[in-house]
Amino acid sequence: MDILVIALAVVFVVSGLSKASGNAKGLSGTRDVNVPDLLARLIGLVETAAALGLLLGLKYSWMLWAPLMTLWLIMAGAIYFHFRADKAKTSFPAFFLLTLISIALVTI
Repeated sequence: MDILVIALAVVFVVSGLSKASGNAKGLSGTRDVNVPDLLARLIGLVETAAALGLLLGLKYSWMLWAPLMTLWLIMAGAIYFHFRADKAKTSFPAFFLLTLISIALVTI
């Protein structure tokens, strides 16, 4: 469980910081599915905060559910935006992360 949480934290810190920084490469995925840059940067900040919350949750396990649920909702939203933009094939990373987050939620 700890390994899964650490892996999720690393993925979402990197992903969140690349979006929040406004880096063109970090925003390219959200631009492909017609998400405005301001919203994408806000999502990046929330992803980063939730990832840091995962690391806190390793020490205080009662805190783990909130960042996991936050990330679950973000990934569910990502899948929705991919389908809405008719780019379902590119939603696999979000679906994979949603599955890993679901596993983490079930095992806490």
